[in-house]
Amino acid sequence: MALEKRTVSVPSAEITARMFGAFDNNVRAVERAFGVAVRNRGGEGGADTLTVEGEPGAVEAAVRVLESIRTVAEQGESVPEQSVRYIISMVRAGESETLAELGDDCICVTTRGKPVKAKTVGQRKYVDAIRKSTITFGVGPAGTGKTFLAVAMAVKALRDKQVSRIILTRPAIEAGERLGFLPGDLQSKIDPYLRPLYDALFEMMGAENYQHCVEKQTIEIAPLAYMRGRTLDDSFIILDEAQNATPEQMKMFLTRLGFNSKAVITGDLTQTDLPRGTKSGLAHAVQILDKVEDIAIHRFTERDVVRHHLVQRIIEAYDRFERRANEERESAPRPHAVKKINSHQ
Repeated sequence: MALEKRTVSVPSAEITARMFGAFDNNVRAVERAFGVAVRNRGGEGGADTLTVEGEPGAVEAAVRVLESIRTVAEQGESVPEQSVRYIISMVRAGESETLAELGDDCICVTTRGKPVKAKTVGQRKYVDAIRKSTITFGVGPAGTGKTFLAVAMAVKALRDKQVSRIILTRPAIEAGERLGFLPGDLQSKIDPYLRPLYDALFEMMGAENYQHCVEKQTIEIAPLAYMRGRTLDDSFIILDEAQNATPEQMKMFLTRLGFNSKAVITGDLTQTDLPRGTKSGLAHAVQILDKVEDIAIHRFTERDVVRHHLVQRIIEAYDRFERRANEERESAPRPHAVKKINSHQ
């Protein structure tokens, strides 16, 4: 089969550098994925021209990937390898057109000046669901940005004066009823369970600004058990690690919602720490509320993982293992019931 050659124009050498990434790792990933060769031929007036050579179908796919990478680079940002892998997976799945849904929507800016944006189409749909719905469930594996994006949306709502406070909560399931036996005051007792929420807030707001908001009670972080009996008006409320809430706790939390408030519930149904035989309140709520108006249920997949690429592979490996185990259990012969014999017969 004759090789095909196509070109991709790039407006400037600076954008080309962002596209190629550190040590040209991004372009190398495209070459490995499609078996093509990518070369920078330079250009006129400061522009560059990338040449892609290989088998026709592979070249077509590689060009689509490079054009999508160029779109990200043109937004003035570096292009991480994870984003390149995601774009490659979308093109391979025939979903390259949906990449246009990502856009250039900045939720907020961290204290280090880094814009917080949706990095996958799944994340973008999750952010849109939070904007449009009063209650949003974000369900999916670790590393998909469920908590981080929810906190970013909460900080944006507070800055824009859409709400007057942020309330973050999660079940302290590991402590059970033994919080009182831990040393220190209430804050020091619950800190280990709420650390992921602190980390996200520190990145969005900075430690000093965060502490100021806590002192003014603009931000409140507490265990789920402390939500009982309250009505939460004018608030952005996030329930994290919701898979560890019982159905009773989940119902209690959902009925705390007051006027001009928004709630986001996040969790991973594959990582439940509840005692064996106890149903997860997250699974229960998703089942019951699936068709209720103004409640959105967004399901992430391993494709939305934005951590190290090994996290995505680990999730996929566990999913394969669980599927095989379920298939083996279903195909295993079941023991026949033993008919009891009446001794009087």
